[in-house]
Parts: sequence; C-alpha cells; structure tokens
Amino acid sequence: MYHNRNFRYNAFFAQSFFPLLDSVQSVVSNPRQKNMNIHEYQGKDILRKFGVAVPKGIVALSPDEAKQAAKQLFEETGSSVVVVKAQIHAGGRGKAGGVKLAKSPEEAFAIASEMIGLTLVTHQTGPEGKEVRRLLVEEGMNIEKEFYVGITLDRSTSKNVLMISTEGGMEIEKVAEESPERLLKIQIDPLFGMQGFQAREAAFFLGLQGDQFRNAVNFITALYNAYTSIDASLAEINPLVITKEGKVIALDAKINFDDNALYRHKDFVELRDIHEEDPFEVEASKSNLNYVRLDGNVGCMVNGAGLAMGTMDMIQLAGGKPANFLDVGGTANAQTVEEGFKIIMSDKNVKAILINIFGGIVRCDRVASGIIEAAKKIDLHLPVIVRLEGTNAPIAQKMLDESGLNLIAAKGLRDAAQKVQEALAIA
Repeated sequence: MYHNRNFRYNAFFAQSFFPLLDSVQSVVSNPRQKNMNIHEYQGKDILRKFGVAVPKGIVALSPDEAKQAAKQLFEETGSSVVVVKAQIHAGGRGKAGGVKLAKSPEEAFAIASEMIGLTLVTHQTGPEGKEVRRLLVEEGMNIEKEFYVGITLDRSTSKNVLMISTEGGMEIEKVAEESPERLLKIQIDPLFGMQGFQAREAAFFLGLQGDQFRNAVNFITALYNAYTSIDASLAEINPLVITKEGKVIALDAKINFDDNALYRHKDFVELRDIHEEDPFEVEASKSNLNYVRLDGNVGCMVNGAGLAMGTMDMIQLAGGKPANFLDVGGTANAQTVEEGFKIIMSDKNVKAILINIFGGIVRCDRVASGIIEAAKKIDLHLPVIVRLEGTNAPIAQKMLDESGLNLIAAKGLRDAAQKVQEALAIA
C-alpha cells in the first residue's frame, strides 16, 4: 500500500470508512482530485462566517505578538487561561508538545519562544516532522465534554457522510477500529442536503439535552452548510466541546479543499502555505504535472492513473519501490517531460527511472521526442527504462534507438520489470 505524507489522513477515511476504496485509489486514481490543506486558524475564520461557533483567537508570528495576543484575549474574554497552539498541517500536535496553556502574557511569550522554529513530529508528519512558523493564541474554554464530528465524501455511494463520535480528542482511526459502536455515520442525500432529523439524530447520539442539544443541532447544521458552500473535501472538528455554560464550540478545526473546485473560490488559493507541502509537489504544480511523492527508489513517469497504479505494482513485483506518481497526461511534450525528469531526479532516493507510456491521446513518437530533447538538456546519470506501446510505437522505438542516448528500451511490462530489477541490482 502506497502512502504519501500529505494525503495519509484523507486516505484513512477512504480505507477505514469506505472499504471498497483503497488508499492508493483515493490518492492516485484521480490525481487531479488532490486536497489543499489550510491551517486551523484559517479554517476557523471560514467557519465563523457560516455561524459555526469557534473560540476567539489571534495569530502570532513571534513571541512578542503571542504576548500581545494573550494580553488582548485576557482583557476581552475574562478567561483565566489562553492556549498557545502550533499551526502545522498535521494532527497530534498536543502529544508532540505543540499545544500548551498559558496563565499570563509573559508565560505565553515564553511558550512561543520555545515553540516557534521547533520541528514537531507527530503520527501524521512522518519522522521528518514539520517546522512551526506561526501560532494561534486562543481563549481558554470551560470544557465539560468532548466529542468528534466530521464530514467527508463517501465515494462508494456518491453521498456526503456525517460522522459523529462520543470519543472526542482521540484519534478517530482508533475509535473506528477499537470502539465502532461509539461512531455514528449518517449518509446525506445531495439532492436534499442535511435534514433537521439527521442533525437531531447526531445530537441524540451524543446524549445531549436541553440547550446543549439545540446548540449542537445548530452547530452541525451550520458546519454542513459551510462544508458544501466552500466545496470542502473534509471538515473535521476534533474535539467538538460542550462547555459548562452549555455552548457547543469547535475547539479544533481541519478543513481541506478539493483542488478541482478552487476556481470557484479564488480567495481560498491565497490561504495555501507552501512551506507545509512537499517541495517536489510544489514544483510539479508549477508545471501542471500530477505528481505525488512516495518513499521508494524507482521514479515513474506515466500517462494515465490506471497505468500508474499498474506500473507501481510492477515495480514492487520487480523488487523495487515506487518513488513517486507522475502523470504527464495527454499533453506530454519536451517541456513537461524535462520538468518531470528534473523533479524525479531531485529525489535522492531514486536509483532508476521507468517511463511507461501507452499511446492513445498522446502519440508515442511525441513522447519519445520529448524524452530525447529532455535527455540532451539534463544530466541523466540514472538508468532510464522506456516502455512505449500504442499509437506510433514502432516509430518511437526507432527514434529512441537512433538517439545515441543511454536509454534502455523495454518491450512489454514483463521486460520492463526485468530491466528495472537489473538496473537496481547495478545501482
């Protein structure tokens, strides 16, 4: 099973809640359907506009700003404590030391001094972690209960699904695996949207009554309205807290957007933080390449998601591991192939490159021309195995043979797998 750091969390939903989908399929089968992540404070700013209750908070980029933010919150809210929260695109921050309480502006300053510039390692960041560049200083809450609520798309039914759990603050993966009876899933028909009885069912499941019940119904309804209005792929509140005053508030918020819908929300594009993304993927996006970085040793360049998954399986069977997913699509030319080569070769883990093209929309000779031109411009010091089939494949093969370049031609998938294995043995 292939995982990518930026998509592990979303792949979990596909794997745990929708068993017909595999994590690879959820990420790779539609490579254009990637998700743009944003920070917690940005998600809360958006939710606030839709009437979703969130705590008062102020973003701080330095210890001095954190101190001033804490002072302002103490004065405005009357709270006896503020929370200093690291802003990175990953969960599990509290366990990693990225969420701390401060009882004074001076204490907030000291915490911020330690936290800014710190590399947090959580179960979602991978061992390399993420550097903390900004903080959210937030008013403290008088918490009575913690719950979980999330909304995402069930691709097996083409319906949104509302997920509710009484185990707030916990990793939802563990709840689904160890205590499935504490997780409620409600399918929502896209033609009708969320109905009042569904929001009430969710509040009943949490065991709420009175004002807490009514506030929870309003919260869930507002959250679903926000989710659909902004074309989100995920809206997750963990934990959703009930205060002793009966308020229902999003103590944390995770919002992901479907890249395909960003043309309708151009203001959201400005929320992107490239420091939180894989630099190779950022570079690939500049050339409109569909690229997902993996953790293997064989670079892949293919056209088509189905062929990509087959290629990764083939590499695995040959004794290697795919280092990436790179789909050049139906518009492959010398420039896109050259950029693809540069990105693949920037990964130091790559020991060989496999180009696997089936000529249909894009002709094989066009791809071959792009490979040859690109190879002449860059230092291809790695073994490159090329398998071309389909439209004008014989012409393409002749072009590669006569190019004088150190390209290893393969005839068929079996031969390509064998040549990948041989290249890795030499490397």
